[in-house]
Amino acid sequence: MSIAIVLGLLVLAIVLFSMERIGVDVITGMLLVVLVLSGILSTEEAFAAFGSDFLVILAAIFVVTAAIERSGVLDSMAARLGRTGASTPTGLLLWILPFTSVLSAFMNNTTVTALLLAPVIAISKKLGIPPGKVLMALAFSSIVGGSCTLIGTSTNVAVSAYLEKNGIATIAMFDFVWIGVALTGVTLVYMLTIGRWLLPVREGPEDGSPAVSARRYTTEIRIDEGSPLIGTRPGSSEIVAGGFNIASIIRNGQVLPWRSAGMYQAHDLVLVYGDVDALIGAKEKSGISVMADVLQAGDGPSITEADEKDHPLKLVEVLLPPRSTFIGSTVGGLRLLQRYGVTVAGVHRSSQRINERIGRVRLQVGDMLLVQGKATDIRAFQDQHELVSLGEFSPDPDRVRKGYITIGIFLLAVVLGSTGLLPLSLAFVCAALATVLLGINDARTVYHTIDWRLLVLIGGMSAFGTAMGNSGADVFLSDTIRSWFGGMGTPAILAGFMVLTVLLSQPMSNAAAALVVLPIALHTADALGASPITFAMAVMLSASISLITPFEPACILVYGPGRYRFSDFVRVGAPLTVALLVIIFILVQQKWPLMPTTP
Repeated sequence: MSIAIVLGLLVLAIVLFSMERIGVDVITGMLLVVLVLSGILSTEEAFAAFGSDFLVILAAIFVVTAAIERSGVLDSMAARLGRTGASTPTGLLLWILPFTSVLSAFMNNTTVTALLLAPVIAISKKLGIPPGKVLMALAFSSIVGGSCTLIGTSTNVAVSAYLEKNGIATIAMFDFVWIGVALTGVTLVYMLTIGRWLLPVREGPEDGSPAVSARRYTTEIRIDEGSPLIGTRPGSSEIVAGGFNIASIIRNGQVLPWRSAGMYQAHDLVLVYGDVDALIGAKEKSGISVMADVLQAGDGPSITEADEKDHPLKLVEVLLPPRSTFIGSTVGGLRLLQRYGVTVAGVHRSSQRINERIGRVRLQVGDMLLVQGKATDIRAFQDQHELVSLGEFSPDPDRVRKGYITIGIFLLAVVLGSTGLLPLSLAFVCAALATVLLGINDARTVYHTIDWRLLVLIGGMSAFGTAMGNSGADVFLSDTIRSWFGGMGTPAILAGFMVLTVLLSQPMSNAAAALVVLPIALHTADALGASPITFAMAVMLSASISLITPFEPACILVYGPGRYRFSDFVRVGAPLTVALLVIIFILVQQKWPLMPTTP
């Protein structure tokens, strides 16, 4: 009976994870409750993993890397990279892909992709090549780059925690770095040759259009009563000088082409598109208001209408992932201000320029929103809808200097932890505390930088592995697999677990897929007399190299600007995934022999 309950919960979890209608943390919590009430897990077993050192490490890394992301120092690095002297597509990829992989070895791959997207597009246009020829390579290298270090992906941290908790092995920071480097190298060579050949060329509707340029947001600006802009021409106004392009002017409910609208009048709504710096600059100008969360009826609130002295407003960029509950809804219809206390200051869509009022924009997969509000409100809003945060924007002039300090602290923690001078968990906790004590992070809001949902997922799914052992579900599944495929040999069974992990990582998160497969793989290895660490490392690395579909947030980011189709990722990503699986299959067994040698 216990086996049936655990296997039923496993199937239910896979279905719910793939639907993404309920948060992964809520699903994980429900699983734990059922397992405890059914007697399969004790309360101590259910929550033992939440005290793991590795969850502390992951939380501390969130704090440190969030400070680096917000500081703008990486934007500065990306801008310098954008001025590279690369003169050919091959030269561009040889510059971009190693840099991307190095960053992804220590940071979230979605953040790295978002950071480099604009400069890569700018360089590719300068070279006269379609961005689609390089952007998929950017996304793939950011994903694969995480396979180089223990902290490169949450999957690595989760598997390491599970292995240590069960007394199987302790994985060090750079134990598999050469495997990661090999995977990254294969990705680079593939995207320089076969991958680039397989990618179709799809030009945008017009050269230099926003569909293939740096990320620019559509927003609305109101001309206030008494504004110095009243009576001036739109084409020579401060709005244009501030970095915006004017799309149209809305006057008395009518949409007018800006060239024929005449002089600005009080209460005009100007539909513009520009980058985030232009938007921040516009907020600081007198006589105009940047509108946010505009409803179909009425002008809506200004994003400056808040008590910024007591509750500073944050401007955060978020991405709408597939199956988001917002897809198909209009911005105004979501009533975000009333429901969550946040407003939408701008909308970016890679595939086209938005030429209608923000409130009437019907959201699509991959749309990016500039969301403004108090930090607590924004965090709650993101958590409820599992939106992907791409960074926070602030006009603080000292943030780049603080970013360099944070990078130094982070690298020091990596050195101290990886050399054993300090326990890894203590090294990263010290780094996180240092960012607060030095004023780089805000002590009041630092907890909001931690992805608690991911920590709950890792801790809960680790406990689910214990439940599989307690119930005998791992033995049942292992025996079934061995009866079906035992005649093919142990290496074939190892390869089968790797393929299963890749397939499960399509509907599920990579970490969840790895933690579902891991207990079964470990018991199978034990039954076969094979090395459990070999099976574990193969499963862990396989979870991080699935490039078959564009469901990864990093792939969603490049989907529109590259003018890709779903079939492009299958055609280009599937062969690369197979090649990477072969590399993992070979190199993992070289590092950790499949069959332990007898003395």
